[in-house]
Amino acid sequence: MTEIVLNEPLDMHLHLRDGKMLQSVAPLSAYSFSGGLIMPNLIPPITDIDMLHSYRDRIKQAIGDEKFLPYMTLFFKSNYDRDFLASVSDEITAIKLYPAGITTNSEGGVQGFDIDELSPTLGAMSDLGIPLCIHGESSGFVMDREKEFIPIYESLARAFPNLKIVMEHITTANSVEALDRYENLYATITLHHLLITLDDVAGGMLQPHLFCKPIAKRPEDREALRRVAFEAHPKVMFGSDSAPHPQNAKEAPGCAAGVFTAPIALPALVTLFEEYGALDNLQRFVSDNAKAIYGINPPTKAVTLTKELMKVPQKYGEVVPMYAGEELSWSISSINY
Repeated sequence: MTEIVLNEPLDMHLHLRDGKMLQSVAPLSAYSFSGGLIMPNLIPPITDIDMLHSYRDRIKQAIGDEKFLPYMTLFFKSNYDRDFLASVSDEITAIKLYPAGITTNSEGGVQGFDIDELSPTLGAMSDLGIPLCIHGESSGFVMDREKEFIPIYESLARAFPNLKIVMEHITTANSVEALDRYENLYATITLHHLLITLDDVAGGMLQPHLFCKPIAKRPEDREALRRVAFEAHPKVMFGSDSAPHPQNAKEAPGCAAGVFTAPIALPALVTLFEEYGALDNLQRFVSDNAKAIYGINPPTKAVTLTKELMKVPQKYGEVVPMYAGEELSWSISSINY
């Protein structure tokens, strides 16, 4: 095969930041994707409707004429009022829950996981059909944080069986196994976690542009992710977790966590899926599953990729992408609406 068309590709976990960074990176996602689930962890986080409207307007201004729908989210708070959630339910696609301090701009997240304390918001979300997205990590040893969080996922899944719970950017075989234990658990998988292990990050010279949270895990974990992605398991979908930081924040003490993949995501996914004989399932992984899970209808967009080399730029503005300076086997040749 020398050409593939992906219809309405979706990025269901996307960081666009704000200000100058938003202006730089938003057009890159809007060019190749039909829509994206926009993360709310700005400073301050998106917690009310005015903030949400303002951020959405800034995104639309940044992407210009590109045909791209930002699916908006709120930053989880345990004291959201049911009437408030009812009033915004048609304007948000999900609410994102962060454990406090676990990743970028998450200091205002949940301290502990007392289900009784979280129940008013979660119960209202369940009744209103608002999905819950979770960055699922404990504060334990870094390689065990996601595994240690699984009992919390399970407790939430049992307590709120009608609530759709999305385990964001899963990285472990344990999370893959949890998918099929509970009907209401779903997951996003990133490009970089399909490609790398911890050895790529720190096995030789430290690679700051591959450092992310959750951190890349073991080869057997990557194989579990690949298995469900390549078969397009109906409960998994693509979410890049593309997380741009300026080069000087990545190549510094206290390296910022995040891998920037937005502009190379589709060519890299086609390259990977072709290598493993799974191209027939890529459409479901990058679009159809997300449409079914979230019940969304993104703008019509057909992205044609051809088997021609893509030379990845060294930088996009201030941000160094994954595969900077390297070549991918596939490239985007046309976009049709």
